[in-house]
Amino acid sequence: MSSQNKSFPVTWDQFHRDSRALAWRLSGEGPFTAMVAITRGGLVPAAIVARELNIRIIETISVKSYDHQMQGSIEVLKPITEQIAKNQGSGKVLIIDDLVDTGATARAVKDLLPHAHFATVYAKPKGREMVDTFITEVSQDTWIYFPWDMDVAYVPPIHGGTD
Repeated sequence: MSSQNKSFPVTWDQFHRDSRALAWRLSGEGPFTAMVAITRGGLVPAAIVARELNIRIIETISVKSYDHQMQGSIEVLKPITEQIAKNQGSGKVLIIDDLVDTGATARAVKDLLPHAHFATVYAKPKGREMVDTFITEVSQDTWIYFPWDMDVAYVPPIHGGTD
């Protein structure tokens, strides 16, 4: 969290509500014939959106970005299936991720599926232009703590004393 100075913790309940809101917003864009979830963060909203929009064909793409070591280079660890790739995302394919940050991952996936509809739950300004639909925009210097990254723990009182 070196360059980030704001935090935005998201609970499971909030993430579920935001993912359902995304599904609601997407309902007017479909129907979608297939969904491509960007792993790993896109798996949870993909499950929620797929349920809400009755999407049965769900594919994944695994992408690794090297922001600090190799200046934003992207490696596709697991590509999408040929069946979806051959039509480049036409036929109303939906790409889902939890967050667009710099837009590097989104750009790499959109290059593979240029006609697909790209949706994220959260968006930061640098990557926002890559996303067709999102729910909440946060500032670039905000670090989002997703529920799968957190654990419930005791927090001492603000006054620093004991109970």
